[in-house]
Amino acid sequence: MVATSLLLGALPASTLAQEQLSYPLTVIDDEGTEVAIEAFPERIISLSPANTETVFALGAGDRLVGGTDFDDFPPEASGLADVATYTGVIMEQVVALEPDLVLAAGNFFTPPEDVARMRELGFPVVVLYAPDVESVLADIELIGTAIGAPAEAAAMTAEMATRLAAIAEMAAATGTAPRTFYELGAEPEIYAPAPDSFLTDMIERAGGDPITTGDPALWSIPLEELLVADPEVIVLGDANYGTCPDDVAARPGWEGMTAVSEGHVRPVDDVPVTRPGPRLAQGLASLARAIHPELELADFPADPAMCEAA
Repeated sequence: MVATSLLLGALPASTLAQEQLSYPLTVIDDEGTEVAIEAFPERIISLSPANTETVFALGAGDRLVGGTDFDDFPPEASGLADVATYTGVIMEQVVALEPDLVLAAGNFFTPPEDVARMRELGFPVVVLYAPDVESVLADIELIGTAIGAPAEAAAMTAEMATRLAAIAEMAAATGTAPRTFYELGAEPEIYAPAPDSFLTDMIERAGGDPITTGDPALWSIPLEELLVADPEVIVLGDANYGTCPDDVAARPGWEGMTAVSEGHVRPVDDVPVTRPGPRLAQGLASLARAIHPELELADFPADPAMCEAA
């Protein structure tokens, strides 16, 4: 059988949807590595919650044999055997599950030494990392190609692109772009988006002017710099961990920020916002509502109740 080689981004979604894939095939992952997939993958391991969600959304969840201890959506994902934890990949579990495809995560989310070891053991490992929203769509199509579901992936990304563009257009139509600080955490440091990151792209699309750490290699910002930036809106991505607007208002030194003094500190469900997967449009809608509460996004479900007492 002749191998099929598909370069990420070289073929448009419509072309991928029409491809009759034959195996073995070769894909090029987000690190530029050519990965040979010998046969239609029947036993897939996912090493990130985003990859897990994507495989389920593409209708191939029944072929997942392993995931991570972070997997929480869809609900059945939590029942997968844990192959990765915060400490790294459990190599014995990988060997025992005998995968014919491993979907790893880049930017050190899956330790590079673990990726190298799995490849040494003969497992095809596709590494995925999306630095911006467009890359999320490309990665969904890459996963679709790798698992033999290119048509499903093309349909999904086309719908996502339409919904993402509609939200961004409505946010832009407000005519304002408030200085927005997206809080990832506040202990022991204040954690914020790095410039030119996936999260800053999301904030811009949601109609905000992102306040960043100023350094692509840093994810924390000193309080002094945040005070100078003077956010007009603070979005609490750490609301999932119990941080609420009243907590922010009580912090020493924060009371002088415009967002705090004017009551523009708003919680958000961080998972759909920061997880680069199929629910990204819902995440962008939630973020746009947090930055521009006046927006009416009737096509998207209401956000979960958070910090009701705030």
